[in-house]
Amino acid sequence: MATMELTKEKFEAVVASHDTVIVDFRASWCGPCRMFGPIVVPAPDLHPDVAFGTVDTEAQIALAGSFGIQSIPALMILREQVVVYSQPGAVPGDVLEELIGRAASLDMDEVHRQVPDRTSGQTAS
Repeated sequence: MATMELTKEKFEAVVASHDTVIVDFRASWCGPCRMFGPIVVPAPDLHPDVAFGTVDTEAQIALAGSFGIQSIPALMILREQVVVYSQPGAVPGDVLEELIGRAASLDMDEVHRQVPDRTSGQTAS
């Protein structure tokens, strides 16, 4: 699966329809973002079960703001609609692979128990 350009309108549908989504928040003028791009490019071929997307923070200000993105590039990994990793900065390819592996190995039942319920603000029992 190729990397998708994510917009506010498409974001929720992509996250809801994929178990794991990796999002690269970036801007065209950002030098470190351009350096990180080639590291991410081969990842979809190595992980066909993972959705990869980019968010242009200049065009998608509200979407980037909803995740508190203040520095780019920023990498975010969502599993089962839960943000399990979010950090600014480009990462080397081996670190990206390690992060993907860690996300895949998470016990999502435990993660969901620890995440506050979106409607009540309480953690699941």
